[in-house]
Order: sequence, then C-alpha cells, then structure tokens
Amino acid sequence: MTEITTLSQFLATAGTQFQVYDLGRRVQNIDMMAFHQIESLVSPYPYPIQGHALFAIVFWQENQQPFIWFIKLPLDEQGLLSPAPRQQFIKMILEALGRDPTQALTDEQQQQLANHPFSFKPNQQKLALFNALVRKQLGQQASSQYESAAQYLSGQIPAEQWQHIGFQGLADVCVRMASFEHQQEIINILPIAPIEVQAAICECLEHLTLTQPLADSVFALFKQVPIEYKGVFLKALASHALFSQEAIDTLSKNDQLDDAMLITIAARNWNALKDDSTRKIFLEALAKQSQSFFNQVFADIVAIPSLRNALLTDLRNPERSEQLSLAIGGLFKAASL
Repeated sequence: MTEITTLSQFLATAGTQFQVYDLGRRVQNIDMMAFHQIESLVSPYPYPIQGHALFAIVFWQENQQPFIWFIKLPLDEQGLLSPAPRQQFIKMILEALGRDPTQALTDEQQQQLANHPFSFKPNQQKLALFNALVRKQLGQQASSQYESAAQYLSGQIPAEQWQHIGFQGLADVCVRMASFEHQQEIINILPIAPIEVQAAICECLEHLTLTQPLADSVFALFKQVPIEYKGVFLKALASHALFSQEAIDTLSKNDQLDDAMLITIAARNWNALKDDSTRKIFLEALAKQSQSFFNQVFADIVAIPSLRNALLTDLRNPERSEQLSLAIGGLFKAASL
C-alpha cells in the first residue's frame, strides 16, 4: 500500500474533494497547485505568521456536509513546512481515522482530534469570514444573520439601530458583494454609519479584494477619520497596494506610524512593502521603536517569501539612517546570541 506523506494525498485517497484557506494574515483561499507545492516542500508557505502556517482544510464527499480542520504547523528557516511535525500530524490522523476522514468517530477519537497539538482556533472575526467564504464557494445559503445585515446596509433599518446586526451577517454581505448590489450599499452606508459598524465592515473588507470604487470610498474615510480610527481603515485597504502605500506615506509625514500602526501594516498591508520607498518609510519608523520590537516585527515580515529578498537587501543599504543602522546592528547581535 502506498505510503501517505501529504494531506492532499490522504484526502484524495479517501475520495474527498477539498479546499484550503489561509487563516494567518488574511482569510483567503490557497490555490490547489500552490498547496501541493507547499506540501511537497517545493515552495515556502506564502503567508507565514510568527514562524507558522495557519490554515484550514475544508473537505467533503458527494452529498455530505463538509468537514473542517484548522491546522497550525511550524515552518523552517526557509519558510518550508517542517517535515517532522507534518508527518506526525498525518500519522496521528491515519491512526485515528484510518483512510476515511469522513467516517463516524467514537467519542475518544473526537476528543483526540479536537485536542491534537497542531490544532488552533481562529478568532471570531476570522471565523465569521471563513464561514461566509466557505458557504459561498460551496454554493450554500448564507447564515441566518445575512438577511438583517442586508436590510441594514440597504437602508431599510435606520443607521443608528445597528446593535442587533451580527458580525456573521456583515461578513456574509461583504463576501457576496460582487454578485449582488451590496457593494454600492456598503459604499453608501460607510460614511454615515456609527464607528462600530464602520469598524466591523472594515474587519471584513481587510480579507477581501476591493474594487476601485469601494477602495476609493475606504481611502477617503481613512483620510477623514481621527488618528485613533485610521488603523481600522488602513487594514481594510490591505488588498489595494497603491492606497496602502499612500496611506503609509501620509501617516509617516504626520508622525503617526506608532507601534500599533506598524503591527497593522506588517500583519495586513505587507503587500505595500514591496514598494522600495514604502518599505524604507516602514523600516525607518520601525527603527524608532525598542530593539526587541524591531527584532520581532522584522523577523515576522522577512519570513514572507514575497518580501524576503528585498528586506535582506535593505539590511545592506548604505543610504539608511544612523538610527536604522543601529537597529540592524542590534538585530544581528540578537541573532548571534
């Protein structure tokens, strides 16, 4: 019998269909071919966070409800899945399930799988987005909260009566905005909604790809709101690199790139850092923070494959400030300990 060495191989052998979603930096689908290369240790995980890959596998057999695994696996220094933990997880699954992941489980097996060391629980916001995405991509109905959220965004419920609108409903609306009239409704409601609703909508949008009209609306609000709310709208621009870059430049000129804003950029708006000038702004602001903070954030973003080479080149840039040079020196010192 062929040895099973990857999750894809296991799920295919069991006759299931499956999809994979990243749940680390942003909730987003991972292309199946890309996931095969990740599992085969050919390609680094594209969205690492704190040295790990956090992802969900949704799998199902025909006419069955889908099953979901939330998996957290460590990465090596090259950003590849560490082979030993990956094999340990697969061995554990095979021992618990045999070769059929959809079989009925005993209470003991359920307990074993629920508490395995590679499991994690996404926060409520990511879980809501994930649920909305899965329902849409599998052609299922939205949650029971969808209708009231849609009525609120369309103006059928007064803007100030938002307390009974569920976050799951907002997530459902945002995920489905491309195929309904929801996009224009979101554009209309954002400027007049209470900050609580604005923040909740932005928490959904940070995981989705914004069209230009919606990005225009979010960026206009980013420029208008007080500093304490700018981070909320900045995260919502995560899919729009140009607006993210302009927002970061604006924050820098106003001396507003504090530690919270830098974490926001690293966690959500990292695509903006592919631009040389934006990355320089970010690193110079990062160097003004404590050495330990600089080291932690730099270690997190240099692990992102799409940023790694540029950031390593920045370490040798002779035009960096003295403050950044000192921070980089501290980084090397900490790495050598």
